[in-house]
Parts: sequence; structure tokens; C-alpha cells
Amino acid sequence: MPKTAVVTDTNSGMTLEEGRKNGIFVLPMPVVIDETEYLEDVDLSHEKFYDALSSGAHVHTSQPAAGDVMGLWDKVLSEYDEIVHIPMSSGLSGAMQNARIYAEDYNGKVQVVDNQRISVTQRQSAYDAKYMSKKGMGAAIIKQRLEESKFDSSIYIMLDTLEYLKKGGRITPAAATFAKILNLKPILQIQGEKLDAFSKCRGLKQGKSIMLKAVADDAKERFGGYNPLEPRIWFYVAHTQNEAVAIEFKKEVIEAFPGASVELAALPLSIACHIGPGSLAIACAKLLPEGQPYKDKAIDN
Repeated sequence: MPKTAVVTDTNSGMTLEEGRKNGIFVLPMPVVIDETEYLEDVDLSHEKFYDALSSGAHVHTSQPAAGDVMGLWDKVLSEYDEIVHIPMSSGLSGAMQNARIYAEDYNGKVQVVDNQRISVTQRQSAYDAKYMSKKGMGAAIIKQRLEESKFDSSIYIMLDTLEYLKKGGRITPAAATFAKILNLKPILQIQGEKLDAFSKCRGLKQGKSIMLKAVADDAKERFGGYNPLEPRIWFYVAHTQNEAVAIEFKKEVIEAFPGASVELAALPLSIACHIGPGSLAIACAKLLPEGQPYKDKAIDN
């Protein structure tokens, strides 16, 4: 039976310390602030990042250097036989394609997964992969199962401001100003490989209602329904520098889905860079038959 390691990156929202505690290797992702490169969770905390963002610094994300990725793989392979590497969705970054090019030098020992996930759903994939590796499943099979279930998750994010999308050139200044005047907040969706507009709302209350309904519809129409007696869907509430509101929203999610395990997390900097502070998100992912049983969830906030 091969000894299989699981590698992901901080785009999953998993910290290096969380990875160490749970036997998952985490690659820190680069963030560039005013031409200086930092590594998330190494020399760049979320607090430092948001301070830079609010000060008007030029902030953008980057991809890890080949040497950093392969250096981590080489270190891991000194202890393990093979690796399942789980980066963020290929639809949102070129990191996956680059990783697959690097993996060609490893003669099948590194299996790079493209299951179209980011943030908490990517993090869940890392835990599922770790559980499957403990059960003796090899890297190629784990990769196959994660990719087969790539559409079994959704993320909905309500933005507090359009300023950062405007800065990134994703909307016009006129559209941002119009939305601000009308107190319109966009709700974005990540389902599969793309980040798309999903809806818009006036205010927090309406936004939460729209997102809860969207997740309930996904649970019913795509995931076989939510049964509190036999829960088979993971739920998550996430945010960008909006923890107090996220904690309250978590209570509403638990009320909407009795018996659910609902995790609370900060969105990774790769998302925060484009949407800014004050956002609120909800996500769900269907339980993998080969993944962690619901009652054995590794992290239960």
C-alpha cells in the first residue's frame, strides 16, 4: 500500500499550522504589495494584508515559483511514496496548469487535481483526500474521485463594496457608483470553474436570504436533499474581515439546516484581493462516499 501525502495551498484557507496538525502539507501563496512579494501565512498575516489594502497600496496575487512548488514536493517525497496535490481551480488561476507541467518530471508520483474548487471547498477536498489516503487509496484514484465530484460544491459571496472590482477593471467606475447610490450589493457565485454574477441585493438581510435559498436549492436539486437524520452535505460560512456578521450568519445557517456541521472561516487572500473587506459567504459541498464520514469531521468549529 503506497504512503500517499496530501498537498494543498493557502488558497484553500488552510493555514500552515492547521495543515501540520492534520497531516496535510500547505504551500504558501505569494501576494505582491507595492512590488514586494510576501507569502500568505508566512510573512503576511490577514491583518497586514487588509492594512495594506485599506491604505491604497497596489496589491495583487501571484503564482508560486517552480522551485518553491517542486522543493516542497521533493521534501515530501523523502518521506512519502506519492503526492496528491490540490491547487485552486484552473478557471481562476494558472497555478494548476503550471503544477501539472512540473509534475511531468515526477513519473506519476505527483498527481495534480483540478476539481474546480477554491477556499473552503478546496480545503474540504484536502481533508477528503487525507481521509482516503488513510484508507489506503492511492494518489491516482484519489485524484479521479475528487475530479469526478468537482461540481458537487457551491460558494455564494455577497460583497460589501464594488471598489475592488472597479480597481481590478472588472466593472466600470460608473457601475460602481450607481450601485453605491442604490445600496446594491452583488452576490457572486463560484460553481465549477468560473466566478460569475449570481444576484444582487439591497442590504445584508436580503443578501443572506438570497444566499440561504441558493444553498437550499443546491442541496435539493443537486445534492439529493438535506436530511438532518443523515446529513450528507458540508456547510461553511466565510468572510473577509467580517467575523462578527459571519458568526451571526452561522447561527442562521444552523437554524435553516438543523443538525448540520457549519464551519466558520476567513476567505483566502486570493479572493480578498479582488473583493475587499466586509464580504460574507456561504458554501456547501456534497459528502463524498469515500470521504470523511459526517460524524468524523476533522474540524468542527
